[in-house]
Amino acid sequence: MLHFSPTAMRRILCLTLVFGFLSASLVADDFGKPTRQERRISQIVARLMQQHLSNRKLNDDISQRALDMFLKNLDPMKVYFMKSDVDEFQDKYSTVLDDMLKDGDYEAAFQIFSRFLERIDERVKLANELIQTEHDYTVDEELITDRDMIQYAETAGEIQDRWRKRIKYNLLVFRNDDENESPTAKTPEERLGNRYRAFANRMKQFDNEDVIEMYISAITTSFDPHTSYMSRSSYVNFQINMSLELEGIGATLQSTDDGLTVIRRIVPGGAADKSGKIKVEDKIVAVGQGDDGEMIDIVDMKLDDVVEKIRGKAGTTVRLGVMSPGSGDINTISIVRERIELKDSEAQGQIFEVEQDPGPNYRIGVIDLPSFYTDMQARSRGISDYKSTTRDVKRILDEFNTQGVDAVVLDLRKNGGGSLTEAVDCTGLFIDRGPVVQVKDPYGQIEELNDYDFGMAWEGPLVVLTSKFSASASEILAGAVQDYERGLVIGDTATHGKGTVQTMLNLAEVLLQTRNAPPSLGALKITISQFYRPNGDSTQKRGVLSDIVLPSITDHMDVSESDLEYPVEFDRVAEADYPAMNQTNIDLIRKLTERSGERVSQSDEFQRQVRRIARYVEQKEENSVPLNAEAFNERRSELDADKEDEKAIEGQVNHTSTEIERDFYLDEVLSIAADYVRVLTGTPLANNN
Repeated sequence: MLHFSPTAMRRILCLTLVFGFLSASLVADDFGKPTRQERRISQIVARLMQQHLSNRKLNDDISQRALDMFLKNLDPMKVYFMKSDVDEFQDKYSTVLDDMLKDGDYEAAFQIFSRFLERIDERVKLANELIQTEHDYTVDEELITDRDMIQYAETAGEIQDRWRKRIKYNLLVFRNDDENESPTAKTPEERLGNRYRAFANRMKQFDNEDVIEMYISAITTSFDPHTSYMSRSSYVNFQINMSLELEGIGATLQSTDDGLTVIRRIVPGGAADKSGKIKVEDKIVAVGQGDDGEMIDIVDMKLDDVVEKIRGKAGTTVRLGVMSPGSGDINTISIVRERIELKDSEAQGQIFEVEQDPGPNYRIGVIDLPSFYTDMQARSRGISDYKSTTRDVKRILDEFNTQGVDAVVLDLRKNGGGSLTEAVDCTGLFIDRGPVVQVKDPYGQIEELNDYDFGMAWEGPLVVLTSKFSASASEILAGAVQDYERGLVIGDTATHGKGTVQTMLNLAEVLLQTRNAPPSLGALKITISQFYRPNGDSTQKRGVLSDIVLPSITDHMDVSESDLEYPVEFDRVAEADYPAMNQTNIDLIRKLTERSGERVSQSDEFQRQVRRIARYVEQKEENSVPLNAEAFNERRSELDADKEDEKAIEGQVNHTSTEIERDFYLDEVLSIAADYVRVLTGTPLANNN
């Protein structure tokens, strides 16, 4: 059983160099003609969906949801499809996708995607014409940004006006944004033209596997947001990501607007890092295999295919044509691929000194835990020293004990979930014995998952730091800590609110009725259970409420479970039998909250944060942006809510450092932890002034 971060966050732009698809161009003769194996995938998924927690039937209602979801995923802002297209699809497919899935029939998927490609060609042609048009930036007009307020265009004139405003907006953005400077295009018009050209080229490189994955997932996510189909390639990538090991150069890539591939981060200790020849923001324009293989131009190539060319077995050589920022020169760099451990994705520990006046000063150990990971393949083969979250956290706690820390902060702000087993075992490091989580299956049967080991790896004061991005397995640990009165939960008002359990079903194993089958058919990640805290509450759509809330922009983002489509509803079960550890209480929390509030009110950094949050919330509630240049520039000079969203989400998903950053936010958490130690030990609280 597994926990995962929300689907909305799964499609972030960056991919580590383990991710890739075996792709062929859409112009290939076999596109749109599913193989026998691909038909089997559909039929197996249809059968397995009978195991879904909701007990929903694969019926016409799901079919309508799935069609809407597929169209929305392809064209979220309704700028490609016409209303006539959507009406046609509704007439033909709205009540039959369920039957087509059972029959292994992909007609709807390929017909809709083919029409999408036709519309892309038309819109890119229109966009290029509009880019060369003179625009009046003194006119007071707006671009609607709220998708729910937008209807599909009915006429050519309507779609042309929509794209005119869209082009106008993008040109305003490019003229005010130096961060997107491109080495291949100097003017905003050139850069925008390249953006649409590159987008069209990438879409035309989608193959059967890509379209089928997107289509089947549109059907499965119509049951709940976390049930999805992974193609063969995606499944392999998932397994490697969970094991925190890959073979390649150790870098994260991203496609740029102008069709280039840029290096967004370098994995510490990886082959690229050791070479010293590649830097973040370098752009890769060509790839060659071995010492003398032909250099293949990868400009405009789909990112998945670029990754496929760069990754490879440890010990082999790959040559990269690299262009550095501000330079038009291309340097060829040879790198020997290695087996790389993703150290920046595993648990990291660091000790911080907290000065108090009057003393004593305190040593606070902080553990940054980005996910609950485990090497599932090694574990299933009985390998004793497989990669494990619990092992790594225990090692850090042992070091903290040796070095005499006074309190521990477990930072789960970036933790979107992972292995349920690891979440239970890791929680057991902080409690003696007892139930950690209760799990209810589709038949209403409830099972307690317990920590059976006597003793704790850390017995002292504990703080769990959370955010709206703390989901699933993170919420199991935070909820248990809170229910046991074992420690404080600090952070955003509530965690994400994902209280469901998924299992990963290898479709080849299902078909062949055997274990350890190769992932040739991909996998179905399906919601099969709902979990509940020891006190009986589900975290579903509610999350774990913080004992102490600190100001944060993430607290105001629409990224919770309740913001997703078709989430499972909240409910509760009977309370389990578990012992209270009496390390928190209402009076203690009230006292710590008051002292924290005083510090926050006197902190210049936090007060700037509060003002940024107010501007962010104000902009987020707007449903349009001005296209008058003066009004647009005034708005951009304050805060761009969309950019704040992108920055925060990328920061949560792309963990980029083995160092724990000590900023004003963490400083306040450390101060709360120090106050907590004082209260528990009966030491008078230090003066906030």
